[in-house]
Amino acid sequence: MMKNAMDDGALVLFSGGQDSATCLAWALERFSRVETLGFDYGQRHKVELQCRAVFRDTLKPAWQAHLGPDHTLALGTLGAVSETALTRDTAIALDEGGLPNTFVPGRNIVFLTFAAALAYRRGLRHIVGGMCETDFSGYPDCRDDTIKALQVALNLGMDRRFVLHTPLMWLDKGQTWWLAEELGGSRLVADIVEHTHTCYLGERGVRHEWGYGCGQCPACDLRAKGWMAYRSAR
Repeated sequence: MMKNAMDDGALVLFSGGQDSATCLAWALERFSRVETLGFDYGQRHKVELQCRAVFRDTLKPAWQAHLGPDHTLALGTLGAVSETALTRDTAIALDEGGLPNTFVPGRNIVFLTFAAALAYRRGLRHIVGGMCETDFSGYPDCRDDTIKALQVALNLGMDRRFVLHTPLMWLDKGQTWWLAEELGGSRLVADIVEHTHTCYLGERGVRHEWGYGCGQCPACDLRAKGWMAYRSAR
């Protein structure tokens, strides 16, 4: 029986950050056709979008052979309705409910819904995201239960059999660095350090051992601590 082409195709939510870059490598090891998707939602760290093409170009030839088109969707409305530290020039802090004010309500739900719509049109069955319940800053839309529930809703609502993959769901940041090394060796680790962006403030003027960033925001803190755990275990 001829295999459905959809079974071999994947769409990776690729922001330009460490986690999604690792997920892109993960997908390229598994699927014969991989496309990428980024979102411009008015984020303060929009510089991450500029990192995406540069990182894609660094991928080894064997992966390049499976790499398909890159897509960017403008979701400015999401940023417009979000009074958060990711979409407004305000200090990063905890809100009254104990969540970081970097939480953009509904962001991953919206992202995955648009990703499924694009995957539907592109004939791709597998959707890969860097959501993680281990180092997730308390964001409820990064939880495994959320992703599983959304997969059911998308499949019912679009009459498809999409599979939402979250390879980092149960990994901490140190383990994510290790996964990158397992997937692409020291070269991939070096490319993630140099060519991805995680800092919430969009700071790329300061180069640390683990990459560029302000060194103070929660995203930089997680990335730096993960790097130190990774390096100390070598």
